[in-house]
Amino acid sequence: MPPTTPYAGKFSSCAPYSNNNNQPQSPYRSNTAPKPARENVYNGAYSAAENPYDIPQPHGAYRSASVSSVTSKEHHYNNGRAVSENPYSPQPQSPRQHSTSCPGRAYRHTSGSSGGSSSEQSCRNNAAAAKARLYGHGITASYGEMCYHDNSLVSASLEALIQHLVPTVDYYPDRSYVFTFLLSSRLFLHPYELMTRVCHLCVEQQRSGDALLDKIRFREVAPKLVQLLTEWTETFPYDFRDERMMRCLKDMTHHVARGDEYSWRAMQQMTQRLIKRLSALGQYEEAVAALNAVATERPASLKSKQASAQRSDVLSACDDPFILAQQLTHIELDRLSFIGPEEFIQTFAMKDPLENHKGFFRKRKTSNLEAYVNWFNRLSYLVATEICMPVKKKHRARIIEFFIDVAQECFNIGNFNSLMAIITGMNMSPVARLRKTWNKVNTDKFEILEHQMDPSSNFSNYRTALRGATQRSETAHSSQEKIVIPFFSLLIKDIYFLNEGCASRLPNGHINFEKLWELAKQVSEFLVWRQVVCPFDRDRRILQYLVTTPVFSEDELHLASYESEGPENNMEKDSRRSLRSSLLHRENRS
Repeated sequence: MPPTTPYAGKFSSCAPYSNNNNQPQSPYRSNTAPKPARENVYNGAYSAAENPYDIPQPHGAYRSASVSSVTSKEHHYNNGRAVSENPYSPQPQSPRQHSTSCPGRAYRHTSGSSGGSSSEQSCRNNAAAAKARLYGHGITASYGEMCYHDNSLVSASLEALIQHLVPTVDYYPDRSYVFTFLLSSRLFLHPYELMTRVCHLCVEQQRSGDALLDKIRFREVAPKLVQLLTEWTETFPYDFRDERMMRCLKDMTHHVARGDEYSWRAMQQMTQRLIKRLSALGQYEEAVAALNAVATERPASLKSKQASAQRSDVLSACDDPFILAQQLTHIELDRLSFIGPEEFIQTFAMKDPLENHKGFFRKRKTSNLEAYVNWFNRLSYLVATEICMPVKKKHRARIIEFFIDVAQECFNIGNFNSLMAIITGMNMSPVARLRKTWNKVNTDKFEILEHQMDPSSNFSNYRTALRGATQRSETAHSSQEKIVIPFFSLLIKDIYFLNEGCASRLPNGHINFEKLWELAKQVSEFLVWRQVVCPFDRDRRILQYLVTTPVFSEDELHLASYESEGPENNMEKDSRRSLRSSLLHRENRS
């Protein structure tokens, strides 16, 4: 059973801030009256007085969708499944009972759901156990170049896996297989090459030498081909930013038009949805670039009381921790929604040899994932800047306490990424060294939050909280309870170690499909979290402040910290002198 946190019940409600510099003391002292309960805010969710994630949960069993036979054309195009629906969601029957013997699974089934080095060690030492695992227990069978264990596909040649993806008149691949192979096939070949080969095989399998018979046979298989392409364009639309993919899709549309008008119309609708999605992506990337350009302006490095008084701070933008946490959740979910599932795999996928080809759409394949990581860094630096900027010690203490309560509200919402970014910013050395300021802060709640995100035992406390949030989302009665925003850098790390720790190919040259199942399972969980629509009201003024307010660089933070509380030793004095000279030189050059 996963460990539980000893801090359940210690969080109290957060009071709103008043940006009144004459306030005699921080609004978070023990004699402050508690804030009245909000009406219809949590909508029956966990109260702030309890840890909403203190729920010991067993590890979820691996599940996949059952093989579905297509029985009518209406079934092909009904779009009943959401684009980001988890392909591993519970189904009436499962074609593959997934054991816990795969090294990738083993690393998540250790105590505390540990990954990282434990995953790496287990995967590196599994060679001798692999044969016993596959042949010592259960039923192992091979069909051509595909190997199954207890009805689970465990390995196959690349050619066999491609053939297994191709639909026929009486066969359509299992939905979980489609997602898994489309996701991870880019480790072995470019999506354009895969699409070309699948479409070619689908057409060639219908050739008999009789033109009339060929047309009839292709008309029968066309709906299934359209269904496969629909799943591809809706789940991995960013693959089609490659102009070669769009040309291939256009060629197949013309081919389908010669055989089946119904399928041709479905292809047209599918293409329109794809273009709309890619257009939205382009607008999002332009908006992020514009916001980043505005935020590149730096605040004044050398502070004065007058300059500080003129500069607005976070309390002037929003003095309610709960509202600010809601707006942070808006930004998180907006940016999550534009991350393609394939970006996790393309982070370590093979380099495309044709990337410099003039016909290739030149966009970085992990740009949205990188933009989200950059947002985490910006939020951390924003927190540190807001704390180091004020001249008065009392005001710095109030801002620290305010961000502690924002972090608490993020925890209660399920926004672990913003929570960790705030903790990271408050632990930066320019903030941590402000001892006189911290002496005026009640740090009890901050220590609790640090405990929840403690990296020891591979973030075991955080993983326990994440499982609790995931269960709350699965049984949610309101849209607010569905929110799960993971600590993103750790999610990337888990996927990285799973990829690096387990071989992609077996000694016989087969693809290790057990590893692909595990990669798909982790990414599919992200897709479920990504599809949640933020239920909170937008406050554009607060959002604008969060994404455009200039923040200090690391050197500027250190200098601002020394200006707030002077150096305590000769080393800090030398550091301040060096920073002043360096920053002054940069300003003169610019």
